[in-house]
Amino acid sequence: SLGREGNRGLEPGVGKLRGGRGAWLVVAVGSLLANYGWYILLACVAIYVIVQKISQSLAARPGGRSGAVDAADIEPDLVVRRQEALAAARLRMQEELNAQAERYKEKQRQLEEEKRRQKIAMWESMQEGKSYKGNLKLSQQEVESGASTSSAVPKSKPNKKPLRGGGYNPLSGEGGGTCSWRPGRRGPSAGG
Repeated sequence: SLGREGNRGLEPGVGKLRGGRGAWLVVAVGSLLANYGWYILLACVAIYVIVQKISQSLAARPGGRSGAVDAADIEPDLVVRRQEALAAARLRMQEELNAQAERYKEKQRQLEEEKRRQKIAMWESMQEGKSYKGNLKLSQQEVESGASTSSAVPKSKPNKKPLRGGGYNPLSGEGGGTCSWRPGRRGPSAGG
């Protein structure tokens, strides 16, 4: 009779897998390895390489965490000097920033004052019945002329010659070229 015992005799271990408590675990791990085995292997190799690189970079670093703690215990005056230098640098940078902000505010105040003056001048000229655009241009020219007189030497512009003669126009089709293009005839096409 080939009952359960006969089955066990022919295929050792089959009965244990079917009746064992961890059989589902073995089957799940086997199917996982069968489906994703190469991916798992490549991921393990990549993780190993990354861990090696990180450990080498940490070992090559001159001052680690433990080294910094030891240095602070040995030379506290050095740490204090570094902190004071850092605080002084921060203070200098803050003072520069404050000075820049003050200059910017002053420039903005001057611009607003100039705009206010222009508006007042425009309003007065409109009250008198004059054109305010002409006055605005004149006031701007006065400001520019005042700035140019305060500069050292006004620069004279050299006489520039045109690159081509005055009569040349490349779009006209004239000008002595051997090739001339003429647009096609307007109107419906002649084909049928």
